[in-house]
Amino acid sequence: MSNLSTLFERYEAVVLFDTETTGLDAKADKIIELAAIRVERTPAGGLRVAGKMDSFIRLPEGQTIPEKIVELTGITDEILQSEGVRPEKAADSFAKLLAGNRILVGAHNAQFDLLFARELLRGKKIARLDFLDTVTVYKDRRPYPHKLANAIIAYGLEEKVKNSHRAIDDVLALLEVVKAMDEEREDLATYVNLFGFNPKYGVSGARIVGVRYEPQEFNNKMTRPEQTLPAKVARRGST
Repeated sequence: MSNLSTLFERYEAVVLFDTETTGLDAKADKIIELAAIRVERTPAGGLRVAGKMDSFIRLPEGQTIPEKIVELTGITDEILQSEGVRPEKAADSFAKLLAGNRILVGAHNAQFDLLFARELLRGKKIARLDFLDTVTVYKDRRPYPHKLANAIIAYGLEEKVKNSHRAIDDVLALLEVVKAMDEEREDLATYVNLFGFNPKYGVSGARIVGVRYEPQEFNNKMTRPEQTLPAKVARRGST
């Protein structure tokens, strides 16, 4: 079983997170659910969930969830009113999970979630973070499509986790996917702060400081180690 040793040689904790939002624009739309888990390595070398959160987040007065988002997530305005917290409280909870000096933050299609998280955390003092985008990893491992649901099936995790478009379910599923990726090939650390993007469409949204963005073509099968995106970038850097 994977203990993510290649990551924990460099980091004191790995924080995986997911958001459900009212739309695709981090500047105009809002997070309605944020879930995250903080994973640490035990003295015996295993893994433990050292902290977690799953918060519904209320919308500003007068705003409502678009009908298509309700259909997709099952989250309603009534749920936000009865169970939701203020954005500031959710931001405080998330910031606590990110506390530390060597923290790796991961998400599936991290560019999207990180832009929303940046808006939520604006004004909070957060130490420098590193980032892992599991979609970038997965594009080097399996053919299109590259959604979390596809990764769950590809790694035979259907009986263990579920992809429900609810943030906490997706975060728990992502942890198992990351472990499966690590068992498959121990190169996750080479993808840190490296995000691939579709060259046809370019980078979606504002670029995140500290992240290197590189065009990444779709692959029809698992690439050889020397053909992964990090390997290609490393070769260019050495010439």
